[in-house]
Amino acid sequence: MVIVGCDQLLKYWITTNLALQQVQTLIPNLFSLTYLRNDGAAWSILQGKQLFFMLLTPIVILVLGYLLYKARRQHRIYALGLTFMIAGALGNFIDRLRLGYVVDMFQLDFINFPIFNLADSALTVGVILVFVYLIFFADEKG
Repeated sequence: MVIVGCDQLLKYWITTNLALQQVQTLIPNLFSLTYLRNDGAAWSILQGKQLFFMLLTPIVILVLGYLLYKARRQHRIYALGLTFMIAGALGNFIDRLRLGYVVDMFQLDFINFPIFNLADSALTVGVILVFVYLIFFADEKG
């Protein structure tokens, strides 16, 4: 819940302190905050498909929650990865329910990379941790 809370607080701060598409440079040529509204998924794919996300996300969260429940005897990296994935999905789902879009804000100025948010980062870290578990540790507990 800490990740979800921080994600929502940061999104609230962005929406109340920056105008839409406003850029606030934090570290020149490296990192900026840019307020964007995303009604798609990562990299703005499936733009405008809100009903799809509203139906799919609760199912994904429930499946991940079930896997997390079953993971209590698995490696901690696996459980942590699932937890991060749930937090990321929930953070963006709250935006979709509340606003009809997802608030994005982190811009990496040194590469051409889509603007993202804390929930996206949590999802990414979670997926990486689950892959690390599957590649290096799954056979230990299996």
